[in-house]
Amino acid sequence: MHLVVLFTIFALAWGLRYTWSATAAVTWNERWERSLTIFVLPPLLLFTSAIAIIWMGPHGRMVWIGNDWVSYDMAIGCLGFATLYWLKLAHSGWLLLQQVRTYPTTELGGKRVRLLELPMLYSAQIGFWEPELVITQVLLDTLDTEHLAAVLAHEQAHYHYRDTYYFFWLGWVRQLTKWLPQTEAIWQELLALRELRADRWASDLTDPLLVAEALLLVVQNTPAFTDVCAAFSQMAPADRLDRRIEALLAISTPQLAAPDGHHRPQYLSAWIWLLLALLPLLAVPFHS
Repeated sequence: MHLVVLFTIFALAWGLRYTWSATAAVTWNERWERSLTIFVLPPLLLFTSAIAIIWMGPHGRMVWIGNDWVSYDMAIGCLGFATLYWLKLAHSGWLLLQQVRTYPTTELGGKRVRLLELPMLYSAQIGFWEPELVITQVLLDTLDTEHLAAVLAHEQAHYHYRDTYYFFWLGWVRQLTKWLPQTEAIWQELLALRELRADRWASDLTDPLLVAEALLLVVQNTPAFTDVCAAFSQMAPADRLDRRIEALLAISTPQLAAPDGHHRPQYLSAWIWLLLALLPLLAVPFHS
């Protein structure tokens, strides 16, 4: 019976991913909420199913069907692999953060930043809940005061929304669920929405055209990034830059979060959907 439950959840997770479409929502709130829910709900269903199976154990009966060790071993194996992979990612991120903290510091706008000696224009938040802002000396030497302020405002948005922390967890989910349909497409959509949100924050504090100009200057000089890094510009699909520039030139579309707290995403319905992830635990009382 546990195998029946497990394969039913697999089928449900697969089907949920097929329902996602980047064009199904119009506003920023709708796009963010729908993409985040479809991205997180399937793996949560799988995790809670594995927890429920381990809780019930390999013996006994569920309804009128017996159980065995196969599903129990599968559940332990899945959770064990997920835990070990999380530890690997966390350790890699921690090592990167320790390396960043060896870089010299300077003050910019009353904030401490780390100076990175690379021959490129680069700025990024690196870390988890309390990330470090890293900037190359080349960027400081190249950008004028106004464009530098736009870059710093963008990075401050990433810090405010704790993007490095939350996208570390989402990146872990991405790696574990690559076998599910549209995982990479939804991941890229979430990254794009994250950058659009930070761009809007920066444009409200400075000017949309300054942010767009700074983005064009920096975009061709940024290395690849990890799940513990939120950069002003990073290697990405070509259409992401177009989307960001278009949003900056027409700042009212899509509707993005503003730094004063207006137009923040409404997550109530998303939380209701995510409560569905607890459904596998309802099977526990039927086990004997």
